[in-house]
Amino acid sequence: MLQHHPWVFSGAVAQVQGYVGRGDVVDVVAADGEWLARGTWSSGSQIRVRLFTWDRDEALDEALLRRRIERAVAARQLLQADDRDGDAMRLVFAESDGLPGLIVDKYGEFLSVQLQTQGMAARAEPIISALVDLVKPRGIYERSDPDMREKESLPPGEGLLWGEMPPEQVIIRQHALKFYTSLQSGQKTGFFLDQARNRRRVAAYAAGTEMLDCFSYSGGFLLYAAQSQPDHITAIDSSAPAIDMLRANLELNGVSTSVDTEVADVFQKLRQYRFEKRQFDLIVLDPPKFAHAGGQIERATRGYKDINLIAMQLLRPGGMLVTFSCSGLVSTDLFQKVIFGAAVDARRDVQIVERLTQSPDHPVLLTFPEGDYLKGLVCRVW
Repeated sequence: MLQHHPWVFSGAVAQVQGYVGRGDVVDVVAADGEWLARGTWSSGSQIRVRLFTWDRDEALDEALLRRRIERAVAARQLLQADDRDGDAMRLVFAESDGLPGLIVDKYGEFLSVQLQTQGMAARAEPIISALVDLVKPRGIYERSDPDMREKESLPPGEGLLWGEMPPEQVIIRQHALKFYTSLQSGQKTGFFLDQARNRRRVAAYAAGTEMLDCFSYSGGFLLYAAQSQPDHITAIDSSAPAIDMLRANLELNGVSTSVDTEVADVFQKLRQYRFEKRQFDLIVLDPPKFAHAGGQIERATRGYKDINLIAMQLLRPGGMLVTFSCSGLVSTDLFQKVIFGAAVDARRDVQIVERLTQSPDHPVLLTFPEGDYLKGLVCRVW
């Protein structure tokens, strides 16, 4: 806490003086009575207090929320100047923007909001008011993570919070490409905004290749790669609606590249390709989060090793493997060790060409390393 980490776990709370309600403002003091910080209370959660300020004179009130939201939005405007042909990005990234439990994503004229803690759920009204004043959206829709809400003893949070209900499919723009996305039924808040810059990097390796895009979702990596004129792309995802949206995005962007799409389990399909002795020049592995809790790390690393080992066996000599982990509990060092183990077992020589991370609209606060969750490696496989 003295290093300004924004979480106080239940085991660190010796006693509570007086009645504290769900989401109430609390002051945290040391055993000797020294004032330390101020935050919001989460009854029943393992993370009992989310800290907002280490300045005793700074009130945790609506004005603070507005200042923090205004600062976060202003910072994204600078990023938007760099990505000029785009209208989708993360505006508020929870603890990393000094607003624990609040995530705000912009999709064109609509906002998708996550209120993940008791403190933020109790302050929904001033948060929405600030977003309306500062961003001026057509509508604000809540898509709070149900698992996170359950850990906070909160009911599911989904539905219109303000303004117009977004249509079932919203068209967003990123780097001159268009994507259909759904704030109401899409994964996460509707789209994987954290991979925006990485998709451009991967496209640089796609020219003239036979590409395999695994866990393709709605085609983010595929559409960027198609601009580099690969010879052929195969896309696999276990979700039929995701593949339907991918096909719609291909049509929306007038993609002429040869593309095959398949609804299938990636683990099983990779094994089938290995049996059939299929080979590729470029493989992208962007799986969903494998580790949601500390007890799942070992299983997650086995999953990462499995798919990466087979992918290495499917690549032609000199081919490129682009592999990601979005599991925050799997560190960058551990992920690299997993890829090393896969290379040894696959009997392939593997070079790391680039390291990738989340897009800059997902900043990492130095005092909150947990915000650094997305890690990627671009590897050449011999």
